[in-house]
Amino acid sequence: MPLSGIEIYKLLPQTNCKDCGFPTCLAFSMKLAAKQVELSTCPHVSDESKAKLASAAEPPIRLVTLKSNGYEVKAGNETVLFRHEKTFYHKPGLFIRVRDNEPLEDIKSRVRAIDVYSVDYVGMTLTLEGIAVESATGDPAAFSAAVRAVREATRRPLILISFDPAVMAAGLQAIDGETALVHGATTANWEAMAGLAKQHQAVLSVQADSLDGLAELTAKLKEAGVQDLVLSPVTGSLSTSLNLSTQIRRLALKKNFRPLGYPIMTFPGDLKDPDQEMIMAAQSIAKYAGFVVLDHFLPETAYPLLVLRENVFTDPQKPIQVQPGLYEINNPTPASPVLVTTNFSITYFSVANEVESSGLPAWLVVTDAEGMSVLTAWAAGKFDAERIAKAVKEFGVADKVSQKRVVIPGHVATLSGELEEELPNWEVRVGPREAVDLPAFMKQAL
Repeated sequence: MPLSGIEIYKLLPQTNCKDCGFPTCLAFSMKLAAKQVELSTCPHVSDESKAKLASAAEPPIRLVTLKSNGYEVKAGNETVLFRHEKTFYHKPGLFIRVRDNEPLEDIKSRVRAIDVYSVDYVGMTLTLEGIAVESATGDPAAFSAAVRAVREATRRPLILISFDPAVMAAGLQAIDGETALVHGATTANWEAMAGLAKQHQAVLSVQADSLDGLAELTAKLKEAGVQDLVLSPVTGSLSTSLNLSTQIRRLALKKNFRPLGYPIMTFPGDLKDPDQEMIMAAQSIAKYAGFVVLDHFLPETAYPLLVLRENVFTDPQKPIQVQPGLYEINNPTPASPVLVTTNFSITYFSVANEVESSGLPAWLVVTDAEGMSVLTAWAAGKFDAERIAKAVKEFGVADKVSQKRVVIPGHVATLSGELEEELPNWEVRVGPREAVDLPAFMKQAL
C-alpha cells in the first residue's frame, strides 16, 4: 500500500530547511505522496528512511530513455490522467517503420527524408524522433544490414522489431553502445530477450494480448533484472487500443499497480489503412502512448500529428512564449516605424507574419508580459507604459532609429498618455486592434 503524506512526513528530517524547494517538510511529503516530486530532492533524508520510502518515491510510470549520438527520447514519469489536472511531461516519440526486405538504398533514401523533415510552429522546430527497423525476412544478416543502412542515414534513436532472439542480437550488435528499444518480449522468448536487453543496456518492449499477460511478463522480467520496460498490448482496432491504454494508465496512477507502471507503445501502421493509421496515431498521442510507430511518412500527415502532440503536451499553466527583444522585419532602416507587442507566441507571430507578408519594414519591440496576450497582460498589469518604456530603453531602440515614433496596439490606447510621459521626445501612435489591419495602417498612417 502506498504511504500517506503524514506517514512520509514522519520519516523525513522535519527540519523545514527548504533545501528541497518547499517551505516545509510536510509540504514536500504531500507532493511525494502524490508522485509529483522525487525523494532525491530532499538531500537530508537518512538511508534508513530511503529504504522505507522507496515505494513511495518510485514514480507510478517508470521513466525510460532511448539514446543515440546526442539524441534522446523519453517516455514515462506521467502523474495525471488529464492534462488540466497538472500537465503531461514527455511527448510521445513518433517513429517511422522500415523493413529489412526493402532495398538498402531505398531505406537510406526514405530515412534521410524523415531525418531532415522539420516544421516551424509558433517559433518551435518540430521533428520526428526516430526510425523503427523491423525484420520481415527473419534473416540476421539482412536485419543487421538494414539497421546499418538506417544508421548511415540518421543518428536518431532506433526501435528494433523482431521476436527472434538471434535476429535481434544481430541488430543490436550493429548499434552497440546505443540505448535502443527492443520489441519484443513474449511468453515464448522473454528469457532470451531479457538477456539481450541486459547485455546491450536496451529498453525492452513486452507484448501480450491481455493486461494479465502483460503484468505477468513484466513481473518476470523485473525479477530477471530488466528494469526499463515498455508495454505493447496487442490491439486490432481503435476501440481496443483506446480501452487498453486507458486501463493501463488508470491502473498505474489510481491503483499504483506496479506491473503496469510503464510507458505504452502503439503500432497504428498495423491497421494497414493509411487513413485509419493517422486516426489511431492521433488517438495514441492523446491517450496515452509513449512511443508511436507509423508505417507511412508524408509531410502533410506528419505535420498535423506534430502540432496535435505539441498542443496536448504544452503545460496549460505556462503560455508559449518568445524571447523578449527587438526584432527586425523586412530589413528595417532607421526611418522604419517601431511596433510594440507582448511575448505571447501567438500574438508575436500574428503581428510578425502580417507585417512580413506585407513587405513593409519595421522594428518590433517584444516586451516581457510573462507570455500573456495584449489584453490579458494589460488587465493583469503586465503590459503597461512603464514596461513598454523599459523595453524600448533596454533594447536600445533609440540608437536604431532616426525618427522616435512608437506604435502601440489599439486595445491599449489608454496607455498612450502615460507612455508619452515615460518616453519623452517620442511620438506615441495608437495602432489597430487586430494584427491583420497593421499593413493598411502602416501604409496610410505612418
